[in-house]
Parts: sequence; structure tokens; C-alpha cells
Amino acid sequence: MTHPTPLPTVPGQESVWDYPRPPRVEAVDARVSIALGGAPIVDTRDVLRVLETSHPPVYYLLIDDFVPGTVVPAAGSSFCEFKGSARYYDLVAGPHRAVHAAWEYPSPSPGFEELSGRIAVYAGLVEACTVDGEPVEPQPGGFYGGWITSNVVGPFKGGPGSFGW
Repeated sequence: MTHPTPLPTVPGQESVWDYPRPPRVEAVDARVSIALGGAPIVDTRDVLRVLETSHPPVYYLLIDDFVPGTVVPAAGSSFCEFKGSARYYDLVAGPHRAVHAAWEYPSPSPGFEELSGRIAVYAGLVEACTVDGEPVEPQPGGFYGGWITSNVVGPFKGGPGSFGW
């Protein structure tokens, strides 16, 4: 299998090919906001991100920082070899509902305990996600939940041909 060639970085950028595997959790000094149906559902500076080789960062926000009533438990679960069992949430703002748009690890695996009480959001399923005011792009493919900003370069796992990376 052919592995991709990392894109070059410029000062202030990170390559996802320099991120670790297994992934690392880190606090980030950034303001993150998410909107759905024209309404803000979260605006917070209490932000963690998970960094993993070939993936743009996944941002985790405190569930309690979301506007009350916007995070609704949903059916379904999945499993991450590193973080453990995940459960899903719909995000709701007025008549707008983003189905399975968020997930959490209610009992994270050792090394990922900091993620407890936090959710990550699929950027492609909500109206807007920003990091320090910059709109994010969702990670390609729809399966992974990474957020692409101008300070992160790939190529990124998730697109066609990247399954075995």
C-alpha cells in the first residue's frame, strides 16, 4: 500500500503526519463556536483536541457549555481502539435537528479520561463550526470527525484511497 507524501508546512502550520499514534489529548487555547439553524449552540474556550496521525484535530467541548436542550441522546454506539465505547447525540436548535452529529466517550479508556463529560461534533452536519473565528472544513469521508483549519495540512485520512493509511 502506498502512503501519502505529507504536504509542506509554512510557519504556524502543523502537519497531521507529525501527530502521534496512538493519539494524544491536549488542551488548546482557542475559542470554538458551533451554530445550527442560525442559532449558536455553543461558544467556549474550554477546549481539548485529540491529535492522531493522518487526521485533522478532533475538538472536544464540555457538554455543559452547550445551550440547554441542544444536546439530545440518540441511539447507536461505536468503538474506538484507543478511546473506548462512544455514544451519540443529536443536536437541536428550534426546528433544526442534526442527527448523530455529536459523540462522547462516557467512560474513556485509560489515557483519555480528560474526554469524560465532553462531546465532539461532526462539522459537516451542523451549519457552522469555527476555531478562533475561522470556519472549519469537515474531515473528508464523513466517518471521522476532524476539523480542518488553515493551520493544519494533510493529506487527510477519510477521502478516497485513504482507507489503509
